Amino acid sequence: MSETASPVLIRVPIELRWRDLDAFNHVNNSNFMTYLEEARIRWFDSLGEAWVTDATAPLLAAVQMNYRIPIPYPAKVVVELIADRIGTSSVTIGHRIVSDDGATLHADGHVVMVWIDRATGRPTPLPDTVRSHAAQPASA
Repeated sequence: MSETASPVLIRVPIELRWRDLDAFNHVNNSNFMTYLEEARIRWFDSLGEAWVTDATAPLLAAVQMNYRIPIPYPAKVVVELIADRIGTSSVTIGHRIVSDDGATLHADGHVVMVWIDRATGRPTPLPDTVRSHAAQPASA
């Protein structure tokens, strides 16, 4: 994810669960992906229009995660999503996982979501609602 001042699509607070911890008493790295998934679904659902249909659906095509500082327990974190790039059939969504006060960056990176035709498995145009909301995110 670039360090440019891209508008934030959504900020999703996440409360840690005891089961998120690993043997080192901090959040296991695999749970970071679950937090991102939760934020993406909440953003998609907030669009107010269909982003998945019987004919088309998004697939996670790529993930890049930079683990910066472990998340201790107990803690509250916030996942911030940013539209880094809007393509023909995909959107690259930048992400940051920060402490609830924003002072600590725990992780950053991006994911690439590609929309496909469910019947053929081939890429299909990005839904208009995803394209328009990614291009002009709602105010926080």
